[in-house]
Amino acid sequence: MLDIKNNEMERLYAETFHRIEEGSVLKGKIIAVKNDGVIIDIGYKSDGFVPIEEFSSEEISNLQEGHTIEVCVQGIKNFNGIINLSKKTATRIKAWDTIESALEKGDPVEGRIAGKTKGGLSVDILGIAAFLPGSQVGIKAVKDFDSLLNKRMLFKVLKLNNKRSNVIVSHRAILEEERQKKRLETLDKLKEGAMLGGIVKNITDYGVFVDIGGIDGLLHISDISWGRITHPSEFFAVGDEIDVIVLKYDELQKRVTLGYKQKKTDPWSSIDEKYPQGFKVRGKVGNITEYGVFIELEEGLEGLVHITELDWLPKPKHPSKYLSIGETVEAVILKVDKNERRLSLSVKQLKPSPWELVSQRYKIGQQITGKVKSITDFGVFVGIPEGVDGLIHISDISWTRHIKHPSEIVRKGQKIDAIVLSVEPEKERIALGIKQLTPDPWLKEIPERFKLGDEVKSKVLSLTDFGIFVEIEGEVEGLVYSSEILKTEEPIKEDDILFTKIIKIDLEERKIGLSMKNLKREE
Repeated sequence: MLDIKNNEMERLYAETFHRIEEGSVLKGKIIAVKNDGVIIDIGYKSDGFVPIEEFSSEEISNLQEGHTIEVCVQGIKNFNGIINLSKKTATRIKAWDTIESALEKGDPVEGRIAGKTKGGLSVDILGIAAFLPGSQVGIKAVKDFDSLLNKRMLFKVLKLNNKRSNVIVSHRAILEEERQKKRLETLDKLKEGAMLGGIVKNITDYGVFVDIGGIDGLLHISDISWGRITHPSEFFAVGDEIDVIVLKYDELQKRVTLGYKQKKTDPWSSIDEKYPQGFKVRGKVGNITEYGVFIELEEGLEGLVHITELDWLPKPKHPSKYLSIGETVEAVILKVDKNERRLSLSVKQLKPSPWELVSQRYKIGQQITGKVKSITDFGVFVGIPEGVDGLIHISDISWTRHIKHPSEIVRKGQKIDAIVLSVEPEKERIALGIKQLTPDPWLKEIPERFKLGDEVKSKVLSLTDFGIFVEIEGEVEGLVYSSEILKTEEPIKEDDILFTKIIKIDLEERKIGLSMKNLKREE
């Protein structure tokens, strides 16, 4: 009786199995979740069984009775009527069907970059391992594959072998299709004057190449800013999203010229009205050179403070000693040249002129103290506290001495006293004198001390063709005329002592003439 029963059951389950084609993919409802597997109702008299190992830990935690999943029929497990099912096989078959359909229709499929392989990358597409050649990763060669790992993106199936064991995909094909689509859209909008969004692709010394939607345009360095620009990298970096204006489109040459500064009005167009001469402005130091400082007054507009307009000193220091990049500074407009696009500024004009201070602080006849700054053939320049130099002319060094060069009396760096002789701020001049520190001896002392016919002892200072310059009694210079020189046994030389007689005194010309002849005293 038992054998009959078993035979009947075997016949019934055999009929069930024959009605379910092995390898077919079915949808089933979860009946129960056991420790060793999941019981699935696939709509037949017998239930199916999927081993628990075919589920990930995350999937197991989400399994609930009543949920529907896809499974693949593997066969009858035993005569108890349990049908052997596989979720993994069903997923794999479904994935292959998707890939085959994508190849046939040209549709994109989504996948995840799973790892690196020789010559390219491995891509996980619905659990199927596909090969992405290095040349198919992007439009341009991609060197850093590590940055793409675990990244999800779209691919186009290029090749699939008949045994379902080798899939070749391309991401580049997707990018090219998108680029072509964008290109067609851009061509419809590509007109001179149109504003388009773009992405900076490349930066060179002469400009920036911008992708405006499948088409590359050149943004020349001269069209980036209304102001001064040294290199495009000051404004942009590769990958920046920017808005540009189409300046020119050459359809024949397929060239697009773009503009960036044209989005704003040229600040030089109204500079005459906005920045008149003498107007006080405030700006930021943008650049420092050997010859001056550039100050940005507003975006695209900057002026130059020449080195001579930084300080009232006759020889200003290097511009970097006065200002630093980024510093905010006040200046005054000196000159505006709209045609040449030049704006001249001054910083020193906002400070009191040292010559104004000199005219206020110094009067003729006032005694001052200063340091010798330089010595020339014609005089001595003395620095005074206001930062200007006064000139002591060679003729104002001594009342009585004939000076060949000022270095005979003073040295550079020496601190000396002098008298103010004249102040001319409009000509930036102040004249000083050393000899004026003492009374003029020619007015009283010399006329009283020396008389015509006096015989005096003189020291030779220099010899000339017209006579011998001597120092009389260590007090005043005189000239022994050439016609009044006596011949001596030895040639006369400097520092020799001569006995002479005063034969001429000219107080107006401040000269004393001497003779070596007709002396009363003996040599």
